[in-house]
Amino acid sequence: MEPPADAHITVRNLTMAYGDFIIQRDLNFTINRGDIFIIMGGSGCGKSTLMRHLVGLKAPRAGQVLYGGESYWDSDPAQQHHLKRRFGVMYQSGALWSSMTLAENIALLLEQYTDLGPEQIRRVATLKLALVGLRGFEDFYPAEISGGMQKRAGIARAMALDPEILFFDEPSAGLDPISAKNLDDLILELRESLGTTMVIVTHELASIFAIGSNSVFLDPETKTMITTGNPHTLLKECGNPKVRAFLTRGAA
Repeated sequence: MEPPADAHITVRNLTMAYGDFIIQRDLNFTINRGDIFIIMGGSGCGKSTLMRHLVGLKAPRAGQVLYGGESYWDSDPAQQHHLKRRFGVMYQSGALWSSMTLAENIALLLEQYTDLGPEQIRRVATLKLALVGLRGFEDFYPAEISGGMQKRAGIARAMALDPEILFFDEPSAGLDPISAKNLDDLILELRESLGTTMVIVTHELASIFAIGSNSVFLDPETKTMITTGNPHTLLKECGNPKVRAFLTRGAA
């Protein structure tokens, strides 16, 4: 079966496991182009593990991850490398190299994967930092800026190669409410201005409802997905008590 025309990522019958321990089984969902797609669920359900499968860091026990119509895990290493060039990843801590300036963190990817010269690389790094509100901070080291700014710099680095898809692992973790909201606003601005598909692992309800346009809900007890769809629609229409309890902090 061909994926829908607007499907950017299609997950089919995916089972994730560590050894004999099943994390999640029989996952089936579609991430459309331009989605801000939320991977959500209770602690230990496998949210970050699912992201590792989507970005090519861990192979599934069974099933497929398709980019467009191309199955990542059925491709040869050269094609997998080509597919990886289509997305960028921002890890939970930002994962910046502490011994490099913000510009140098971005330049590292450009030096490795493009033929740009030093001056062009510096201009691109400056542009990426400007897109996330960090113009003028090119020569700062990660330790010299706040946690929220480090997250923004991590996004700038993830955007270095102009990816079609951006993955975020708990982007608001460790941030105060105002910084978290500012980061949500930035994600929305980038989606609107660049048209990038976003896939976000988070348990922060404020962020889920502020930015999510689509989602999947993973259940740690049954070890499979319960539902998929817009979080606002799920809150109104999903009758599953686990989903409602999660989306209402147990107040429903």
